[in-house]
Amino acid sequence: MAAVALFPVIYAFVLSLYDYTRRQREGFGGLQNYADAFADDRFWGALWFTLLFTVASVAAEFLIGLGFALIMNQAFRGRGLTRAAILIPWVIPTVIAAQMWFFMFNVTPGFINTVFGLGNFNWLGQEGWATFAVIFADVWKTSPFVALLLLAGLQTIPGDMYESGVVDGAGPFQRLWYITLPLLRPAILVALLFRTVEALRVYDLPQVMTGGAFDTESLSILVQQYVVRTPDPGYGAALSTISFVVILGIGMIFVSLLGRELVLERTTER
Repeated sequence: MAAVALFPVIYAFVLSLYDYTRRQREGFGGLQNYADAFADDRFWGALWFTLLFTVASVAAEFLIGLGFALIMNQAFRGRGLTRAAILIPWVIPTVIAAQMWFFMFNVTPGFINTVFGLGNFNWLGQEGWATFAVIFADVWKTSPFVALLLLAGLQTIPGDMYESGVVDGAGPFQRLWYITLPLLRPAILVALLFRTVEALRVYDLPQVMTGGAFDTESLSILVQQYVVRTPDPGYGAALSTISFVVILGIGMIFVSLLGRELVLERTTER
């Protein structure tokens, strides 16, 4: 598994050290492709959108997912049907969901413009609003996945903890803050890890909805542009390596926090 996982990364790094002209290797260029990337305004724009998309979407998905999980963890009639129905957005393929939201945010015959009486408001043709539309679509699709992970964590919390809180006079908000959230930390870290890594690699939604226009070009779209559409394997490999380092660094932070959390949990149990 290590060989299969590491070989593409190493191979991409080796490619990034060479100069290419339309897929023809010209010679060894050293770190010039990386220097060109850091001097490229398009790279910084793609990095900014990727980070903004990640922070905004993951934060919204966590809050909405936590709300869904708390609701689905309660005992009520139709709970099984509710749990099944809430997962529908998540199981829809991303490309299909992106196409659906493209038509809904489109000017004509835009469903959203028609319902809210916005006329010909161009959601996907304006900077800022295009970013909002892409983030909104991602939050709609992925919040159920976060809710599922948090629900699994909620079901591991012993019921007697809440009974003790009620006896001690703790209200609903106090039980949430002092019992639920502390005991839910491992599940929260896992959910944030999965969603953060996935959001940093976003490609489908902005590609389908905006084509990367109007400041919605992600790092993955930028890499694809240079590797496929504008053949420059060396520069594309450099962008890919930078993206890998960014994602790996952020992922390792969550893994470190999760490992520390598990160690503290085991120590407390002992």
